[in-house]
Amino acid sequence: MKLRPHHGLCLNFFGGEGYSPQFIENMAFVKAGLNDDDPVVELTNSVDVICAACPHNIRGRCESFEKVSAYDRAVLSAISAEEGSALRWSEFSAALREHILDCGKLCEICGDCAWFGLCK
Repeated sequence: MKLRPHHGLCLNFFGGEGYSPQFIENMAFVKAGLNDDDPVVELTNSVDVICAACPHNIRGRCESFEKVSAYDRAVLSAISAEEGSALRWSEFSAALREHILDCGKLCEICGDCAWFGLCK
């Protein structure tokens, strides 16, 4: 399953809000599958399973590509991973907790995100 690195953070705080009913349904489906099945995720800096239902996904490219790519690069740097890395969801989630969330680095990574208020 392809996943943008910053979406790992979003999934930690997702509680049923989003861009559209389709986006919310997809996000809930992805989150449940990750938590239930612990699949291998491939970290990508392009559209992923969450982007699939996002209204900002225009012909396979995010309207905010530069901004979200910066989030992705910051996450990868914080957890010492590279684009294309493949690891189980539980391992990725644990790395996010250890190197970003528990260290108080969330604001540093994505503090200018429009949804950041939901993550505090």
